[in-house]
Amino acid sequence: VQLVESGGGLVQAGGSLRLSCAASGRTFSSYTMAWFRQAPGKAREFVAGIRYSGTIHYADSVKGRFTISRDNVKKTVYLQMNSLKAEDTAVYYCAGDRGVILSSLTDQGQYDYWGQGTLVTVSS
Repeated sequence: VQLVESGGGLVQAGGSLRLSCAASGRTFSSYTMAWFRQAPGKAREFVAGIRYSGTIHYADSVKGRFTISRDNVKKTVYLQMNSLKAEDTAVYYCAGDRGVILSSLTDQGQYDYWGQGTLVTVSS
């Protein structure tokens, strides 16, 4: 499985961006997909995840502002980011794998497949 992110860029605080992650492979619909991010000088952290069943989980820091969704026909997962803040500046990574249980959704070690990352810069 290959994952390719797009949609990053420079945006002013309060603005919006939508990230996309296109997947290859025939079994996308059975994969749990997630977004992680890594800010400069910080560890990579969980942002949002969506299981094959549709169950969704968000980090507290983005709850109410970000929305994760998936289109199994297009084999794509999206991250709609609204009300962006300077602290959302980071490289955003798409990750995916099968068999990720709900309690492990936030654990990056559960994901074998990763995209190359897309940079989101929020200016204040």
